Amino acid sequence: MLRFFAVMLALAFSATIQRADAQPAPAALPPQPAVHPAGIPADAVMVSPCVATMGEHWVNPKDFPTGPIYGVWQGKPVFTEIMVPLSELQKGFSYADIHALPGYTIDHVDFAFEPNGHPGLPVPHYDLHAYYVSPAVQATICPNGLPDPAMKPTNMPTTPPNR
Repeated sequence: MLRFFAVMLALAFSATIQRADAQPAPAALPPQPAVHPAGIPADAVMVSPCVATMGEHWVNPKDFPTGPIYGVWQGKPVFTEIMVPLSELQKGFSYADIHALPGYTIDHVDFAFEPNGHPGLPVPHYDLHAYYVSPAVQATICPNGLPDPAMKPTNMPTTPPNR
């Protein structure tokens, strides 16, 4: 878990701190897999190891930290995420082009407020995850991975009542 937080913090700082020659500081990334996941944009890199219920996180460094961020499990996309700082919403933030990756369909959306932020975006913000898999499949993703610090009881898959 500490490694995940360290990677996310390193990326956050590399996005804001620049060297004197105005070139971005290199980010410390986890080892990249030999094969880039099919369906994930070619310019995205893996920024976190596998997180329970989410998978690996992939993002184009120019889009860090707010995204889009892509979740990958067993080499396949499982979600697209954007993170919207509260300050942006207060200014009238609009994101008119949220859609699934080509060839995928959104199964469900998790929308969560992070009042204290979290590593990677340590300011109050909303996380929007558009999942391509069912909640039941989501619950099985990366069972031995890093704990998902944002997982709350309301995010856990439930069985709909019989009607």
